[in-house]
Amino acid sequence: MHRIGFISLGCAKNQVDCEQMMFRVREAGYELLPDPDGADLVVINTCGFIDAAKSEAIDHILAMGQLKQEGRIGKILVTGCLAQRYQQEIMQEMPEVDGVLGTGSYAEVVSAIRQLLNEEAVCRFGDIHAPIEECGRVLTTPEHYAYLKIAEGCSNRCAYCVIPSLRGKYRSRTLDDVLYEARTLVASGVKELIVVAQDTTLYGVDLPGHQKLLPQLLRELCRIDGVHWVRVHYLYPESITRELLDTFVEEPKLVNYFDIPIQHIDNVILKRMNRRSTRKELETLMTTIREKLPDAVIRTSLIAGLPGEGEEEFAALCDFLREYKLERVGAFVFSPEEGTKAAEMEHPDESVAAHRAEIIAEMQSRIMDEFHLSLLDKTLEILCEGYDPEQDLYFGRSYADSPDIDGRVWFTSEKIAKVGSFVRVEMEELIDGELYGSAVWEEAV
Repeated sequence: MHRIGFISLGCAKNQVDCEQMMFRVREAGYELLPDPDGADLVVINTCGFIDAAKSEAIDHILAMGQLKQEGRIGKILVTGCLAQRYQQEIMQEMPEVDGVLGTGSYAEVVSAIRQLLNEEAVCRFGDIHAPIEECGRVLTTPEHYAYLKIAEGCSNRCAYCVIPSLRGKYRSRTLDDVLYEARTLVASGVKELIVVAQDTTLYGVDLPGHQKLLPQLLRELCRIDGVHWVRVHYLYPESITRELLDTFVEEPKLVNYFDIPIQHIDNVILKRMNRRSTRKELETLMTTIREKLPDAVIRTSLIAGLPGEGEEEFAALCDFLREYKLERVGAFVFSPEEGTKAAEMEHPDESVAAHRAEIIAEMQSRIMDEFHLSLLDKTLEILCEGYDPEQDLYFGRSYADSPDIDGRVWFTSEKIAKVGSFVRVEMEELIDGELYGSAVWEEAV
């Protein structure tokens, strides 16, 4: 039995792709290793979205190449967005790589592995616009939460983004397929379903009827016995409808966590980047969310240094953040990606953009502290995720915290708090940006 190792890089959607490949490989009779060292073949599922992601992928390929040179692993197969984006360059410039699979060929991973183990070359790039092929998964997240990918690709065509050329047009999974997988995940012990797609708000528009089905899907997910939290990522602002907001109001299992990537608020910049919202519309949306859901946590991503951003535009962005006090903000430096319209536009120097991103991060740190201080003396439901024996503290997440993105809540408990259980914790202190408290009761769900 050949031993296969997997390395997954990038976003949660990429992680789901890797989990599906692992399922196919296991079903074919191969042994999955928890660590690549000692594998007969290592699959590196890459991200190629921005420069930082490309660098991370290349570093992992080189590290595996070193293990290969030392005789500690066998073949190397590179899959995912970096492979799709640099189809010829990887094989030509990275001799340690034995084969590549594009994002349209994930389903061919088993036959590709067989070819490589038989000393045959592999270089496959299938149709990135093809319908989604349903597949099982080998979960790599903790048992109590899982990502639920409801669509593949993107048709938004933002001027700075290469995703449509790497992932294809937007394709929704059927409602029945998504719900079947969700029920299977919950039956296996998953307590929190995290709904993901490049743009979750467009779910269903490409299916018969061309309706936005996200509200219906979320209501159906909340009806599954055993699920405790449903979290949604990547809600594009122009498609957040009154029906969707009402769904959040009416469904208690649907956590009030809004991940809304806006990138900027200047109207000229938004139009040049082919974004479909105006500043006024974004401000109205933020106000409406606050009115309907006073405890809502809003996350966004911003790009510092977009084409057209001068001092005035940046100052306006900072004013917006000060006024609307979004609880979670990630600021990224504009990366001019080849093949995009934005790469051809004049933009601020990278050092200027990096400085602006630092300013946003510093300002956001104060806003986050202000939010966390407002939670002191309140009791929150915490999903317990572990215990630190050195500190003699449990840790977990509240509704305001998404895994691997946001922070932790630390707490003491007189009773044993099981991983995956929900614990009522009274918030008592804020230390270095993280909340500390004491369990007031526990309930395993």
